[in-house]
Amino acid sequence: MGKSTSGVGPGAGDRTVVHLMRHGEVHNPRGVLYGRLDGFHLSDLGVEMARLVAAHLETNDITHVVSSPLERAQETAAPIAADHDVEIVTDARLIESKNRFEGRNVGPTDLIHPRNWHLFSNVTKPSWGEPYEDIATRMLAAVAAARDAARGHEAVVVSHQLPVWTVRNRLEGRRLWHDPRKRECTLASLTSLAYDGDELASITYSEPAAALLARASKSVGA
Repeated sequence: MGKSTSGVGPGAGDRTVVHLMRHGEVHNPRGVLYGRLDGFHLSDLGVEMARLVAAHLETNDITHVVSSPLERAQETAAPIAADHDVEIVTDARLIESKNRFEGRNVGPTDLIHPRNWHLFSNVTKPSWGEPYEDIATRMLAAVAAARDAARGHEAVVVSHQLPVWTVRNRLEGRRLWHDPRKRECTLASLTSLAYDGDELASITYSEPAAALLARASKSVGA
């Protein structure tokens, strides 16, 4: 998918745009679910993705760049911050969600093994990780902080697939639990929130690095 939009058109007041960005591809040769683990950096392709998005945003009025504390997010934010001569602000509220499968190789056989059945007792919470409600709450707070810091300009907020998709679901009034295969949040994608004052005016999704996605690994990640 290339682009989708929801919400209403521009209105009066200061226009502030908060671009929620998912990090680029991660070097993960063992194919583990890395979650919040340290030591997972962008792959060469991930670095290329980050640079491509930075070039895409080069002429935007970006005055604030904020990132999850994890290496892959910081490395994705770096070329954007450099292009706009701003420092990267780290916000722990943007971190990847907790997951009981973290550090493991997760495939269909592992998921259906009886030892893991108890982790799937509640798919709407979910029972295997951080509650969706908690993710939505912390992400909304991080978005509000970025909007305030970039008032009248634009901010780039680098996070992870599940947190970005969860806050988008909340903002668009959809239920938080979902089929992970149907998330509209590819590597290095932008979910752009346009605000008139404090009022959300529109949500636009785009994939500046779409041309690189076919080369990305299909291993698990976040």
